[in-house]
Amino acid sequence: MKRVLIIQLTRFGDLVQTKRLVLTLEQRGFEVHLCIDQSLKDLAALLYPDCIIHPIIAHGTAIKGRGFDSTLPVNLKIFRKFSKFDFSEIYNLNYSPMNYALSALFDPAKVKGHRLVNGQAMKSRWFDFTFRLAAERRNNINLVDYWAALSPDMIAPSEVNPSACPAGEGIGVVLAGRESRRSLPVEVLAPLVLSVRSTKKCKKIFLLGSRSEHESGRKLLAKLPPAVAADTVNLAGKTDWQGLLNTVSKLDLLMTPDTGTMHLAAHLGIPVMGLFLSSAWCTETGPYGLGHTIIQADSDCSPCTESQPCYNDLKCLNPFKDSSLMRFIVTGKPEHLPPGLSVFDSTCDFLGTDFKLKAGHDITGERRNRIRHFIGCHLGLLDIGKYGPFKDLAEKFYKEKDWITA
Repeated sequence: MKRVLIIQLTRFGDLVQTKRLVLTLEQRGFEVHLCIDQSLKDLAALLYPDCIIHPIIAHGTAIKGRGFDSTLPVNLKIFRKFSKFDFSEIYNLNYSPMNYALSALFDPAKVKGHRLVNGQAMKSRWFDFTFRLAAERRNNINLVDYWAALSPDMIAPSEVNPSACPAGEGIGVVLAGRESRRSLPVEVLAPLVLSVRSTKKCKKIFLLGSRSEHESGRKLLAKLPPAVAADTVNLAGKTDWQGLLNTVSKLDLLMTPDTGTMHLAAHLGIPVMGLFLSSAWCTETGPYGLGHTIIQADSDCSPCTESQPCYNDLKCLNPFKDSSLMRFIVTGKPEHLPPGLSVFDSTCDFLGTDFKLKAGHDITGERRNRIRHFIGCHLGLLDIGKYGPFKDLAEKFYKEKDWITA
């Protein structure tokens, strides 16, 4: 059987977002191997039971106090195993020193994504192209589609995740994301949770997060009325991967910032209410598939760069404090949405998952739609004779080296 290797060494959410690429390669008849960080091996086995998992130590979280001298023996064993497989293709998805080092184990002609060629770090032409597109972050494509498009014959976007449908057993609330300023403080989150709860038949609430967020869960409980707190369970830090999957799979709705648990909910077909602010933007990293809603902070500085400090006193947080948002959550009427927020519903098109405006403003929507058609023609998904020409976009996003090195 033909074999391919996907090297995905980043976080929980990124592993879930590799799904369209995995399914595409399986549909093409490959035996799919996944090289991941050891800390995610149990999750990978749950998400991708038909894949062969190769866990290496790529991050400190996988060392678990054994000392850095334990890293090389573990990794060397996996690297030697790779030499026994004749991989037809290698998909190296991350821009990191470890990824580049791993790519050097293989024939550069077989490596897609990031690779070393004669010691020089290089990217596939698709990655070069999409790095330029990322300059317009409001118009960027979903990360799921970015990785999947490295392969030809992508599986249809509607076949990646189930259409979201409530499972009937309450509301999940993810307490925080990896970047603190992308998450709502508990005093802002609590009223929104109460508003959502008022619209649901099942009143149970499950607080989700890591061990470090258990205290945030306790503080959120203290903000809730006693009767509501009695129906709320703080599971932060108390679930393993299987437990998290079991809990999320039974929910009516998951309220969350941009997190790995959000992508897990989409994977399971559980509706997401995403609360996006700061550097999070729905078209880039929103939940994949049909049936999800994003309440998006829409400041003039959104989305920002998470690695840079905020010089605007996190003004994108202010609309989430407006009591009108609670009213909007209950009524769904656009006139109740406070300024500074826009609401988007997820949809699927020829390219992948996109987000369509439900309330508020989408000042770049027309251009984003045009860029998506441009990308569709670039990938051969659409007929440029019907949707083109794209002279201005071609001049901006194509470079001479694209043709010189073709």
